[in-house]
Amino acid sequence: MRKPFAFALMLAAAMGLAACDKASENKAQDAQEHAEQAQDKAGEAQDKMNEAAKENAEAAKDQAEAQQKAAEEAADKGEPAPTAPVKP
Repeated sequence: MRKPFAFALMLAAAMGLAACDKASENKAQDAQEHAEQAQDKAGEAQDKMNEAAKENAEAAKDQAEAQQKAAEEAADKGEPAPTAPVKP
């Protein structure tokens, strides 16, 4: 009873080792490549966010300048200064 069990166990182990070729190494390399791609995409996304923040800051600056000019024009005409809509 012990011999057939031992042979079956050795056969299973041999088949298990035969089934393990370099696929795990390939998967590790693929995972590394995907991680690098994800890092690149994250960097690109951060750059786009920074660019959007700069554009928002420039837009706010332009809006403030426009409001200032509108207030100056209204003051020159003797009218009350226009008010900007309140954002929630």
